[in-house]
Order: sequence, then structure tokens, then C-alpha cells
Amino acid sequence: MQQLLRVQNFGVSADGYGAGEGQSLQRPFGHADPRELLGWALATASFPGRTGPGGSRGLDDHLVRAFHHGIGAEIMGRNKFGPQRGPWRDHDWLGWWGREPPFHTPVFVLTHHLRPSFALAGTTFHFVDGDLAEVLARARAAAGGRDVRLGGGARTVRAFLDADLVDTLHVAVAPVQLGSGSRLWRSPEELDERFHHEVVPSPSGVVHHLFWRR
Repeated sequence: MQQLLRVQNFGVSADGYGAGEGQSLQRPFGHADPRELLGWALATASFPGRTGPGGSRGLDDHLVRAFHHGIGAEIMGRNKFGPQRGPWRDHDWLGWWGREPPFHTPVFVLTHHLRPSFALAGTTFHFVDGDLAEVLARARAAAGGRDVRLGGGARTVRAFLDADLVDTLHVAVAPVQLGSGSRLWRSPEELDERFHHEVVPSPSGVVHHLFWRR
């Protein structure tokens, strides 16, 4: 069975940005409000870490429930892992998630500045550089026959799209304009030559764009 490279539940603004400018420790999404980009997922009944009853059902909830299904490894850009640029100055930084990262798989962090791998709560972070196809091959080997998730950010997803390595893509477009930042696309129709494309509006206000290879 083919191992897919999947993008799941990736939030962008109406003008195509997955994060704003000025990322910092206090503002992982820069000037963007993550509640505007990802509020549809946070509000679902199945969102991990929900402590109270309730939450939305329907398509949004179905997509959140499917997030970990069949995933054996993840690839992410360095600034999904943390806000640092340049050489690592603090190896005590363990990622935005602290000592309980949610992945429970091998995670391959793309960076030009390598550091030793480390493991936390069933997740092992590897810091890798090089050709994207080679990184994907390494992630597939670590995934144990399951699929690989491409976690972001937007420039990382776009790089893999431009290298024609992505098999399926789900992007939730939020009704907000960011104006600048880390951009995935100018229009989702840019991908229509290579992908089947379905558009499904949600009562939460986002529009889900679902792509799979032609």
C-alpha cells in the first residue's frame, strides 16, 4: 500500500497566509490570531485536551478526529517547532508543546542548523537538512508503513507542493485577511491542474478545501 504525504487541518486566511509576521515566543503565529485561523477546530467536541462538555459536531469534528488516524511520522518546518532563527542558542527549548508533545511519532524538523535528536512522551524529534525527497524518504522509513503528515508552516507545505511530493491536502480557509506573513497560496485554484479539488463550506464560517492527486 502506498504511503501518502498528507496535509491535514491546515488553517489559512482568506488571502492565503498560514501565519502572520513577527513570530515570537509570546506570539507563535506572529500578528495573526490563532483563534481566527484555527477556532473551527478548537470548538469541536473531539479537539484534544478539551476539558468541558459540548463542542461542535459535523464535518469540522470529523476532520479533527481524523488528524492522527494512520499517521506514522510528521515533517515540519523549524518555526513550527519554535521561534528561534539561526544557530541554536538554547538546547533546553523542547518545542511549543513542552514535555507533552501531541505527536507520539517520529517528527522530522527541517533546519539548516542541526542539533541532537531527543525523545519526549512517545515523540522523537529529529533535526534534518537536505533534499526534500530525501527527508520524505527518511520519514516514510520511520513511519512503519503508515502515512506521513506534513505539518507546516505554510512555506514548508508550499515547498513540498512545488516539489510535487504532496498526495492529499486539507486546508481550512478562515474569513479573515492577514495582508502579510507566511503564505501558502494566492488562490487555491493554483493547485487544480495537479489535484482533484472539492470545496465544502462549514457552519463554523471556514471553507474546507480538499485536494487529492489526479
